[in-house]
Amino acid sequence: MISIHLGAKIHSEYRTVQLGSRRHRILILRPADQPEDRLLPGVLWIHGGGYVSGMTEMVYATRAFDLVAAGGAVVVSPGYTLSFKAPYPAAMEDCYNALLYMKNNAKELGIRDDQLMVGGESAGGGLTAAVCMYAKDRGEVNVAFQMPLYPMLDCYDTPSSRDNHAKGWDTRQNHLAWKLYLRGLNRDEPIPCYASPSRREDYSGLPPCYTFVGDLEPFLDETLTYVENLKKAGVEAEADVWPGFWHAYDVMHAEKPESKQAAEKFLQRFREACEKYFAPQN
Repeated sequence: MISIHLGAKIHSEYRTVQLGSRRHRILILRPADQPEDRLLPGVLWIHGGGYVSGMTEMVYATRAFDLVAAGGAVVVSPGYTLSFKAPYPAAMEDCYNALLYMKNNAKELGIRDDQLMVGGESAGGGLTAAVCMYAKDRGEVNVAFQMPLYPMLDCYDTPSSRDNHAKGWDTRQNHLAWKLYLRGLNRDEPIPCYASPSRREDYSGLPPCYTFVGDLEPFLDETLTYVENLKKAGVEAEADVWPGFWHAYDVMHAEKPESKQAAEKFLQRFREACEKYFAPQN
């Protein structure tokens, strides 16, 4: 377990639930001392892995664990369909349906339904943006805040993802992962923003956002472009750029002072969001 709050006591629970047309396992983490009558912010945390790999248990090794241990949140980590099994839109639909599950079962899960949030790292960050866009457009569930960390957003090369050979994730891996994830799309038609969120044109009405990204990694430019597009549309958004970080540096080197600093800053922004952002359900 990699966390800035290793001594925290949490309660974990697995459930197998119907997410749309498919059944998936979800992992639920909540503070062990949460009173039954106290509702907490609920975070759908989506694991990374380039859309092709990863598992629900990665929630223990990422910033999501800190949200439970020190942020006072209930976190739901869905085991979504990986791209080697089925391409887009399977993963996005699974994650969106997990968000609907949280809304429809909020009280039983100990969650405030006016503080449903979405976050994730890498491909999970890309799915975070996609799910927020899909939720906004469908109007079935309102998201209060989004946290797409070093997100995988753009299926096309950017200046930082082109010829990038840094640790953690590189151009070759990026090309292969996008090819596998998008293989079901018609090449003659525009790529939808729910598949590659960088294709979005209208960013108005999306949830407020906080993210961070390293200055050495492929997703630097697409992360900053995403935040800038949100801000241009009048959405409150902020991105921290950490010098010397390659992809998932905060997880791979959690013991480093700069990783702890990034983790604390993330937790601070989450706590501020809990005080500031609310999205009542229709």
